[in-house]
Amino acid sequence: MPRTAALRDWVQQLFEAGFPGQRLTIEAASADASFRRYFRVTLPDRTTRIVMDAPPEREDCRPFLRVGALFHEATVHVPEIIAHDLAQGFLLLSDLGSTTYLSALRDGSAASRLYADANRALLAIQLASRPGALPDYDHSLLGRELALFPEWYLGRHLELALDDDQQATLHAAFSAILANNLGQPRVFVHRDYHSRNLMVVGGEAARFPGSPGILDFQDAVYGPLTYDLVSLYRDAYIDWPEDQELDYVIRYWEGARQAGLPVASDFHAFYRDYEWMGAQRQLKVLGIFARLYHRDGKENYLAEMPRVMNYLRRTCQRYGELRPLARLLDTLSKRQVDVGYSF
Repeated sequence: MPRTAALRDWVQQLFEAGFPGQRLTIEAASADASFRRYFRVTLPDRTTRIVMDAPPEREDCRPFLRVGALFHEATVHVPEIIAHDLAQGFLLLSDLGSTTYLSALRDGSAASRLYADANRALLAIQLASRPGALPDYDHSLLGRELALFPEWYLGRHLELALDDDQQATLHAAFSAILANNLGQPRVFVHRDYHSRNLMVVGGEAARFPGSPGILDFQDAVYGPLTYDLVSLYRDAYIDWPEDQELDYVIRYWEGARQAGLPVASDFHAFYRDYEWMGAQRQLKVLGIFARLYHRDGKENYLAEMPRVMNYLRRTCQRYGELRPLARLLDTLSKRQVDVGYSF
Protein backbone atom coordinates (compact mmCIF):
# COMPACT_ATOMS: atom_id res chain seq x y z
CA MET A 1 0.00 0.00 0.00
CA PRO A 2 1.39 3.49 -0.83
CA ARG A 3 2.52 5.40 2.26
CA THR A 4 0.00 8.18 1.77
CA ALA A 5 -2.87 5.67 1.71
CA ALA A 6 -1.49 3.87 4.77
CA LEU A 7 -1.18 7.19 6.59
CA ARG A 8 -4.77 8.12 5.74
CA ASP A 9 -6.04 4.75 6.99
CA TRP A 10 -4.08 5.12 10.24
CA VAL A 11 -5.48 8.60 10.88
CA GLN A 12 -9.04 7.54 10.04
CA GLN A 13 -8.81 4.70 12.52
CA LEU A 14 -7.54 7.02 15.25
CA PHE A 15 -10.52 9.33 14.93
CA GLU A 16 -13.21 6.81 14.00
CA ALA A 17 -14.62 6.69 17.51
CA GLY A 18 -14.94 10.45 17.79
CA PHE A 19 -16.13 11.07 14.26
CA PRO A 20 -17.67 7.80 13.06
CA GLY A 21 -18.02 7.50 9.31
CA GLN A 22 -16.77 11.00 8.64
CA ARG A 23 -13.99 11.62 6.12
CA LEU A 24 -11.10 13.70 7.41
CA THR A 25 -9.28 16.32 5.36
CA ILE A 26 -5.57 15.56 5.08
CA GLU A 27 -3.35 18.02 3.21
CA ALA A 28 0.39 18.47 2.83
CA ALA A 29 1.73 20.84 5.48
CA SER A 30 5.47 20.88 4.81
CA ALA A 31 8.53 18.84 4.04
CA ASP A 32 12.05 19.24 5.36
CA ALA A 33 15.57 18.46 4.29
CA SER A 34 15.29 14.84 5.41
CA PHE A 35 12.92 12.11 4.23
CA ARG A 36 10.20 13.25 6.63
CA ARG A 37 6.93 14.75 5.42
CA TYR A 38 4.20 16.51 7.36
CA PHE A 39 0.44 16.58 6.79
CA ARG A 40 -2.26 18.71 8.40
CA VAL A 41 -5.41 16.85 9.43
CA THR A 42 -8.59 18.93 9.71
CA LEU A 43 -11.24 17.27 11.86
CA PRO A 44 -14.99 17.77 11.36
CA ASP A 45 -15.03 20.16 14.35
CA ARG A 46 -12.39 22.27 12.49
CA THR A 47 -9.58 21.51 14.93
CA THR A 48 -6.33 20.42 13.33
CA ARG A 49 -3.52 17.99 13.99
CA ILE A 50 -0.19 17.29 12.29
CA VAL A 51 0.91 13.87 11.07
CA MET A 52 4.60 13.18 10.64
CA ASP A 53 5.42 10.60 7.98
CA ALA A 54 8.91 9.24 8.64
CA PRO A 55 9.64 6.11 6.58
CA PRO A 56 11.18 3.69 9.11
CA GLU A 57 13.81 2.46 6.66
CA ARG A 58 15.02 6.06 6.36
CA GLU A 59 14.12 7.74 9.67
CA ASP A 60 13.95 6.66 13.31
CA CYS A 61 11.12 8.32 15.25
CA ARG A 62 12.43 7.31 18.67
CA PRO A 63 14.85 10.27 19.01
CA PHE A 64 11.94 12.61 18.27
CA LEU A 65 9.99 11.10 21.17
CA ARG A 66 12.98 11.17 23.52
CA VAL A 67 14.10 14.74 22.75
CA GLY A 68 10.53 15.99 22.74
CA ALA A 69 10.12 14.72 26.30
CA LEU A 70 13.38 16.38 27.42
CA PHE A 71 12.46 19.71 25.89
CA HIS A 72 8.94 19.55 27.29
CA GLU A 73 10.47 19.06 30.74
CA ALA A 74 12.48 22.23 30.07
CA THR A 75 9.10 24.05 29.68
CA VAL A 76 9.60 25.03 26.07
CA HIS A 77 6.93 24.64 23.46
CA VAL A 78 7.30 21.46 21.43
CA PRO A 79 4.45 19.56 19.75
CA GLU A 80 2.45 17.26 21.96
CA ILE A 81 2.70 13.63 20.81
CA ILE A 82 -0.89 12.38 20.67
CA ALA A 83 -0.34 8.97 19.07
CA HIS A 84 2.38 7.06 17.25
CA ASP A 85 2.98 3.94 15.21
CA LEU A 86 6.74 3.41 15.13
CA ALA A 87 6.50 0.33 12.92
CA GLN A 88 4.95 2.42 10.14
CA GLY A 89 6.79 5.63 11.02
CA PHE A 90 3.70 7.73 11.76
CA LEU A 91 3.30 10.28 14.57
CA LEU A 92 0.19 12.34 15.35
CA LEU A 93 1.14 15.71 16.84
CA SER A 94 -0.53 18.86 18.08
CA ASP A 95 -0.57 21.65 15.50
CA LEU A 96 1.65 24.65 16.23
CA GLY A 97 0.21 26.54 13.26
CA SER A 98 1.77 27.67 10.01
CA THR A 99 3.48 30.95 10.92
CA THR A 100 7.21 30.38 10.99
CA TYR A 101 9.64 32.87 12.46
CA LEU A 102 10.98 33.27 8.93
CA SER A 103 7.67 34.57 7.62
CA ALA A 104 7.05 36.74 10.69
CA LEU A 105 10.53 38.29 10.53
CA ARG A 106 10.25 39.46 6.94
CA ASP A 107 9.14 43.00 7.75
CA GLY A 108 11.54 43.32 10.69
CA SER A 109 9.09 45.06 13.04
CA ALA A 110 8.62 42.02 15.28
CA ALA A 111 12.24 40.90 15.28
CA SER A 112 13.23 42.19 18.72
CA ARG A 113 10.26 40.53 20.44
CA LEU A 114 10.56 37.26 18.54
CA TYR A 115 14.28 36.95 19.16
CA ALA A 116 13.84 37.78 22.85
CA ASP A 117 11.37 34.88 23.02
CA ALA A 118 13.78 32.62 21.15
CA ASN A 119 16.62 33.57 23.51
CA ARG A 120 14.50 32.73 26.57
CA ALA A 121 13.52 29.35 25.12
CA LEU A 122 17.13 28.58 24.26
CA LEU A 123 18.23 29.44 27.79
CA ALA A 124 15.54 27.14 29.18
CA ILE A 125 16.78 24.25 27.04
CA GLN A 126 20.39 24.87 28.04
CA LEU A 127 19.58 25.16 31.74
CA ALA A 128 17.89 21.74 31.57
CA SER A 129 21.06 20.15 30.16
CA ARG A 130 22.72 17.15 31.69
CA PRO A 131 25.39 14.82 30.34
CA GLY A 132 24.35 11.37 29.17
CA ALA A 133 20.80 12.29 28.18
CA LEU A 134 21.66 12.95 24.53
CA PRO A 135 24.43 11.77 22.19
CA ASP A 136 27.71 13.66 22.47
CA TYR A 137 28.51 16.23 19.81
CA ASP A 138 32.05 14.93 19.80
CA HIS A 139 35.11 15.24 17.57
CA SER A 140 33.95 12.41 15.33
CA LEU A 141 30.51 13.89 14.63
CA LEU A 142 31.73 17.47 14.23
CA GLY A 143 34.48 16.21 11.91
CA ARG A 144 32.09 14.16 9.78
CA GLU A 145 29.99 17.28 9.33
CA LEU A 146 33.02 19.31 8.20
CA ALA A 147 33.89 16.58 5.69
CA LEU A 148 30.66 17.37 3.83
CA PHE A 149 32.23 20.61 2.62
CA PRO A 150 35.10 19.16 0.55
CA GLU A 151 33.05 16.18 -0.58
CA TRP A 152 29.82 17.86 -1.65
CA TYR A 153 30.45 21.60 -1.96
CA LEU A 154 33.96 21.62 -3.41
CA GLY A 155 34.04 18.22 -5.12
CA ARG A 156 30.50 17.77 -6.36
CA HIS A 157 29.09 21.29 -6.56
CA LEU A 158 32.14 23.25 -7.74
CA GLU A 159 33.77 20.20 -9.36
CA LEU A 160 37.12 21.11 -7.82
CA ALA A 161 39.97 18.85 -6.73
CA LEU A 162 42.34 20.35 -4.13
CA ASP A 163 46.08 20.07 -4.54
CA ASP A 164 48.26 18.97 -1.63
CA ASP A 165 48.86 22.50 -0.31
CA GLN A 166 45.15 23.34 -0.47
CA GLN A 167 44.26 20.13 1.33
CA ALA A 168 46.79 20.99 4.05
CA THR A 169 45.25 24.46 4.43
CA LEU A 170 41.78 22.99 4.77
CA HIS A 171 42.96 20.36 7.25
CA ALA A 172 44.72 22.97 9.42
CA ALA A 173 41.63 25.17 9.46
CA PHE A 174 39.38 22.24 10.34
CA SER A 175 41.71 21.25 13.20
CA ALA A 176 41.72 24.79 14.61
CA ILE A 177 37.95 25.10 14.35
CA LEU A 178 37.36 21.74 16.05
CA ALA A 179 39.79 22.59 18.86
CA ASN A 180 37.78 25.72 19.60
CA ASN A 181 34.41 23.99 19.34
CA LEU A 182 35.38 21.13 21.63
CA GLY A 183 36.80 23.54 24.21
CA GLN A 184 33.46 25.25 24.74
CA PRO A 185 31.07 24.49 27.63
CA ARG A 186 28.55 21.79 26.79
CA VAL A 187 24.76 21.93 26.87
CA PHE A 188 21.77 20.45 25.05
CA VAL A 189 22.01 21.47 21.38
CA HIS A 190 18.89 21.49 19.18
CA ARG A 191 21.21 21.53 16.13
CA ASP A 192 18.84 23.40 13.78
CA TYR A 193 17.58 26.25 15.94
CA HIS A 194 16.65 28.77 13.24
CA SER A 195 13.79 30.69 11.69
CA ARG A 196 12.27 27.79 9.74
CA ASN A 197 12.04 25.58 12.81
CA LEU A 198 10.61 28.18 15.20
CA MET A 199 6.89 28.92 15.07
CA VAL A 200 4.85 31.91 16.21
CA VAL A 201 2.09 30.36 18.31
CA GLY A 202 -0.91 31.83 20.06
CA GLY A 203 -4.36 31.03 21.39
CA GLU A 204 -4.95 27.52 22.69
CA ALA A 205 -1.70 26.31 21.12
CA ALA A 206 0.39 28.57 23.37
CA ARG A 207 0.92 26.27 26.35
CA PHE A 208 3.99 28.34 27.30
CA PRO A 209 3.10 31.98 26.49
CA GLY A 210 5.94 33.91 24.93
CA SER A 211 7.76 30.76 23.88
CA PRO A 212 8.15 29.91 20.20
CA GLY A 213 6.94 26.57 18.97
CA ILE A 214 10.04 24.45 18.38
CA LEU A 215 10.21 21.86 15.59
CA ASP A 216 12.73 19.48 14.02
CA PHE A 217 14.61 18.71 17.24
CA GLN A 218 15.12 14.97 16.75
CA ASP A 219 18.85 15.34 16.01
CA ALA A 220 19.60 17.09 19.31
CA VAL A 221 22.94 16.38 20.99
CA TYR A 222 25.05 17.43 23.96
CA GLY A 223 27.67 19.84 22.70
CA PRO A 224 29.09 23.36 22.33
CA LEU A 225 27.09 26.10 24.02
CA THR A 226 27.21 28.59 21.14
CA TYR A 227 25.98 26.21 18.43
CA ASP A 228 22.26 26.96 18.62
CA LEU A 229 22.89 30.67 19.11
CA VAL A 230 24.88 30.94 15.90
CA SER A 231 22.26 28.83 14.11
CA LEU A 232 19.70 31.44 15.15
CA TYR A 233 21.59 34.64 14.34
CA ARG A 234 23.62 33.49 11.36
CA ASP A 235 20.58 31.88 9.86
CA ALA A 236 20.89 30.37 6.39
CA TYR A 237 17.50 31.84 5.44
CA ILE A 238 17.57 35.42 6.77
CA ASP A 239 20.33 37.78 7.84
CA TRP A 240 20.75 41.05 9.72
CA PRO A 241 23.31 43.88 9.83
CA GLU A 242 26.07 42.86 12.21
CA ASP A 243 25.34 45.65 14.69
CA GLN A 244 21.80 44.29 15.03
CA GLU A 245 23.10 40.73 15.30
CA LEU A 246 25.50 41.86 18.02
CA ASP A 247 22.64 43.36 19.98
CA TYR A 248 20.70 40.09 19.90
CA VAL A 249 23.77 38.05 20.87
CA ILE A 250 24.67 40.40 23.72
CA ARG A 251 21.14 40.10 25.08
CA TYR A 252 21.48 36.31 25.07
CA TRP A 253 24.93 36.52 26.72
CA GLU A 254 23.62 38.80 29.48
CA GLY A 255 20.68 36.44 30.08
CA ALA A 256 22.98 33.43 30.14
CA ARG A 257 25.27 35.05 32.72
CA GLN A 258 22.32 35.96 34.92
CA ALA A 259 20.99 32.41 34.64
CA GLY A 260 24.34 30.92 35.70
CA LEU A 261 25.25 29.25 32.41
CA PRO A 262 29.02 28.82 31.92
CA VAL A 263 29.52 31.52 29.31
CA ALA A 264 32.75 33.51 29.11
CA SER A 265 32.77 36.55 31.40
CA ASP A 266 34.35 38.62 28.62
CA PHE A 267 31.98 39.21 25.71
CA HIS A 268 34.77 39.42 23.12
CA ALA A 269 35.93 35.92 24.09
CA PHE A 270 32.34 34.70 23.93
CA TYR A 271 31.79 36.28 20.51
CA ARG A 272 34.96 34.66 19.20
CA ASP A 273 33.65 31.25 20.26
CA TYR A 274 30.32 32.12 18.64
CA GLU A 275 31.98 32.97 15.33
CA TRP A 276 34.25 29.92 15.33
CA MET A 277 31.29 27.68 16.04
CA GLY A 278 29.57 29.43 13.15
CA ALA A 279 32.46 28.54 10.86
CA GLN A 280 31.93 24.85 11.59
CA ARG A 281 28.20 25.13 10.98
CA GLN A 282 28.58 27.15 7.79
CA LEU A 283 31.06 24.70 6.28
CA LYS A 284 28.65 21.88 7.13
CA VAL A 285 25.61 23.69 5.77
CA LEU A 286 27.31 24.45 2.45
CA GLY A 287 28.04 20.73 2.12
CA ILE A 288 24.50 19.77 3.10
CA PHE A 289 22.87 22.25 0.70
CA ALA A 290 25.06 20.96 -2.13
CA ARG A 291 24.09 17.38 -1.24
CA LEU A 292 20.40 18.28 -1.12
CA TYR A 293 20.67 19.64 -4.64
CA HIS A 294 22.88 17.04 -6.30
CA ARG A 295 21.66 13.92 -4.50
CA ASP A 296 18.07 14.78 -3.66
CA GLY A 297 17.11 17.25 -6.39
CA LYS A 298 16.13 20.03 -3.90
CA GLU A 299 17.34 23.05 -5.82
CA ASN A 300 15.71 25.72 -3.61
CA TYR A 301 18.64 25.48 -1.19
CA LEU A 302 21.04 26.82 -3.81
CA ALA A 303 19.69 30.35 -3.35
CA GLU A 304 20.77 30.35 0.31
CA MET A 305 24.40 29.35 -0.33
CA PRO A 306 25.75 32.89 -0.92
CA ARG A 307 24.43 34.06 2.46
CA VAL A 308 26.09 31.12 4.22
CA MET A 309 29.36 31.70 2.36
CA ASN A 310 29.30 35.39 3.30
CA TYR A 311 29.07 34.46 6.97
CA LEU A 312 31.98 32.05 6.58
CA ARG A 313 34.19 34.52 4.72
CA ARG A 314 33.51 37.27 7.26
CA THR A 315 34.70 35.07 10.11
CA CYS A 316 37.70 33.66 8.29
CA GLN A 317 38.89 37.13 7.26
CA ARG A 318 38.58 38.37 10.83
CA TYR A 319 40.80 35.87 12.66
CA GLY A 320 44.45 35.31 11.84
CA GLU A 321 44.31 31.55 12.29
CA LEU A 322 41.52 31.27 9.75
CA ARG A 323 42.83 33.74 7.19
CA PRO A 324 44.53 30.99 5.13
CA LEU A 325 41.10 29.39 4.74
CA ALA A 326 39.70 32.76 3.65
CA ARG A 327 42.39 33.01 0.99
CA LEU A 328 41.67 29.45 -0.13
CA LEU A 329 37.96 30.20 -0.45
CA ASP A 330 38.77 33.28 -2.50
CA THR A 331 41.16 31.37 -4.73
CA LEU A 332 38.63 28.63 -5.34
CA SER A 333 35.89 31.09 -6.20
CA LYS A 334 38.25 33.43 -8.12
CA ARG A 335 37.00 36.25 -5.95
CA GLN A 336 38.76 39.59 -5.59
CA VAL A 337 39.31 40.35 -1.92
CA ASP A 338 39.19 43.68 -0.16
CA VAL A 339 41.66 44.10 2.70
CA GLY A 340 39.91 43.23 5.94
CA TYR A 341 40.72 43.47 9.62
CA SER A 342 41.39 40.98 12.34
CA PHE A 343 41.39 40.72 16.09
